[in-house]
Amino acid sequence: MNKVLTIAGSDSGGGSGIQADLKTFLSLGAYGTSVVTALTAQNTIGIQGIVPVDPEFVALQLETVLEDIGADCVKTGMLANEAIVQVVAQKISKYGIEKVVVDPVLMSKSGVTLLGKEGADALVKDLFPQTYLLTPNIPEAEVLTGSPISGIADMKKAAKRLQRMGPRYVLVKGGHLHDSPVDILHDGSQEYEFTSQRVRTRHTHGTGCTLASAVAALLAQGRPLMEAIDKAKRYLYRALRFSLPIGRGIGPTNHYASISREIARTHCIEELDKAMERLKRLNIGHLIPEVQSNLAYAIPFAESVQDVASFPGRIIRLVNSVDTLTGARFGASRQIHHLVLAAMEYDPERRAAMTLAYSESLVRRIRSLGYSAAEFDRSRTPLDLQQEEGSTLAWGVQDVMEELGRVPDAIFDRGAVGKVPLIRLFGKDPGSIVDLVAKL
Repeated sequence: MNKVLTIAGSDSGGGSGIQADLKTFLSLGAYGTSVVTALTAQNTIGIQGIVPVDPEFVALQLETVLEDIGADCVKTGMLANEAIVQVVAQKISKYGIEKVVVDPVLMSKSGVTLLGKEGADALVKDLFPQTYLLTPNIPEAEVLTGSPISGIADMKKAAKRLQRMGPRYVLVKGGHLHDSPVDILHDGSQEYEFTSQRVRTRHTHGTGCTLASAVAALLAQGRPLMEAIDKAKRYLYRALRFSLPIGRGIGPTNHYASISREIARTHCIEELDKAMERLKRLNIGHLIPEVQSNLAYAIPFAESVQDVASFPGRIIRLVNSVDTLTGARFGASRQIHHLVLAAMEYDPERRAAMTLAYSESLVRRIRSLGYSAAEFDRSRTPLDLQQEEGSTLAWGVQDVMEELGRVPDAIFDRGAVGKVPLIRLFGKDPGSIVDLVAKL
């Protein structure tokens, strides 16, 4: 396993610093080691106190880790003061570490200074010449260059100036831009833009640490820089999209999101196939509509139809029973996958759905069993969506959920010209849906 060393401060709240770094390394398949430069008392509200570690003990930590374990890449974060910066630079030079990712942590989100002017000067003088990749955000780039940054053109100028200070590559991060975030990479001769979708969340604690650590982990694995940055940004996107509302202030990013996605894919298929075996033992042929049925299940933190699994060729009626052509697969049926994704926008726990034939008696039966059922009117569908496959259904269920403010157990419609009336069941997993179907 490739090894990555983080040299940074400790965050008692667990959202940034060495805690965020080690979580990131592990989730991307790298072995993480750490050298603590400062202890902080902090939570989601802010930093209440900082105690820098004695520079000699920082040196001892570095010697101890590098002499025995070594490092394929080093990532630095909060370095606290001038003396610690100098010690770190000396040890990196002594051990000939080639891949060094420097996140120039100068201040916290709440405005607390984490590295003063003397420390910043030492960073430029002693550490920048040994830096493989520098990853400042816009406020940090402004401090280091002494020039204001108001847009992408200024970011490019700043990246160029910073690269001339010694780093081999500079990535100026654009999360502070008002428009969509754009990061600028400068390699000494030209710039490259990395664009991404902005995630609407206030829980962004540790984003800088997480991105730099993700790049470091991927570089340690031998990935080319452009690929490492691209993959790291996707990792951060998921961590932000499913960020954690922990505490009373700015919560942390979710480092587990990417791991959970991969683990869940196998579980998702297993649960669908198990549920299908139960359905086959039930006499539910009369519940299958003319257009056949399907049962879908999404992984946690699903982002697209490719993160939802169902049965290719749908669930077909065989007299009184049902069957499928093959086992469950991801991305097999766009329509029902859109329904699941729509439900998850309102309730991330509602990750399963199944379609049934509509009848008034069946709706009454669902309600009599204590389940909620709501209706949507196809005639209200916007004209621009009526010709797009899957959009009518997605709009319909979203319309119902928006009106109710929650996801009901069933959403039905009475059909339209060329449209078969259907009932859609929603549940937390395939098993809960089969439980309801068995009662019907």
